[in-house]
Amino acid sequence: MRIVDWADEAEGGPAVVLLDQRALPHRTAHLHLTSVDEVIDAIRTLAVRGAPNLGVTGAYGVALAAHRHGTATPVAVAAVRAEAEALATARPTAVPLSLGVRRALAALDGGPAAVLAEARAVAAEGAAANHAAAGRTADLVRDLRPGRPLRALTVCNTGPLATGEGGTALGAILRLHAEGDLAEVLACETRPLLQGARLTVWELANAGVPHRLCVDSAGPAAIASGLVDVVLAGADRIAANGDVANKIGTYMLACAAARSAVPFVIVAPEETIDPGTPTGVDIVVEERGDDEVRGIGDTLVTLPGTPVYNPAFDVTPAELVTAIVTENRVWSPTPAASHV
Repeated sequence: MRIVDWADEAEGGPAVVLLDQRALPHRTAHLHLTSVDEVIDAIRTLAVRGAPNLGVTGAYGVALAAHRHGTATPVAVAAVRAEAEALATARPTAVPLSLGVRRALAALDGGPAAVLAEARAVAAEGAAANHAAAGRTADLVRDLRPGRPLRALTVCNTGPLATGEGGTALGAILRLHAEGDLAEVLACETRPLLQGARLTVWELANAGVPHRLCVDSAGPAAIASGLVDVVLAGADRIAANGDVANKIGTYMLACAAARSAVPFVIVAPEETIDPGTPTGVDIVVEERGDDEVRGIGDTLVTLPGTPVYNPAFDVTPAELVTAIVTENRVWSPTPAASHV
């Protein structure tokens, strides 16, 4: 299935093709985006989401700008760079978005074809990284919790819909299932836009993985009740000290996991670790619109005009993280992680 892709002239392009994740799980629809403004709108409205896939989308967005404006004159190059900057800042928390844009921009001197080739390289390298990280995570989890099929809890969506081929945290879950080492997954509903309920459950069902949907606020209780052997989550940005920004609700799961001596494992590409962000305090946390909380679809669930606090992410301190697994390594950011 095309999740983030490119359409050439034979397909009505140049265009960025996105699986519209706002329509899932009830309808499968693709967006055929022919302007950078349309790509930015798709990013901001969560038609495409997940840090790695945002990086691929940003790179393809730069390729689209290069094809639309060309690169033969200073004016054209300036136009591409301006649109690239708008892409890079469309969502502030996820570091791969800006990295994907910068990589594509670095190929600008080679012309539109070179920019597109670099965007495709971003996608291919991301898929390879996912497969490596998922395998390393599955091995780690078996070592941490040996001797029985595992019960995993996950938050948000970290399968191919979010991260490209293979998946990160959900990729590890799929690997454990394929190898007969998974008993069940509890998938948290996850704000914003109930991405766990709509997207993770859809991916688990399609893969035939035993699962139950978990009310967000019930996650800590499930951990405390002994229903969870490991918590697996992704990350949008990891500070240099190991503090982790991930979808809202992750922090409470980390606290509960630490309290109950349950491993809390982050699975993310190496590029998510940002040496320019010293600690979690320095991470910009995106806040989203009030209407995402006031209603579900077109149905109002509270009083009109109710003030809303709607952060898209929270920050989990490094001392609560058992391990951060990337395509290159397993990193235990603090000695305190040895509590599990």
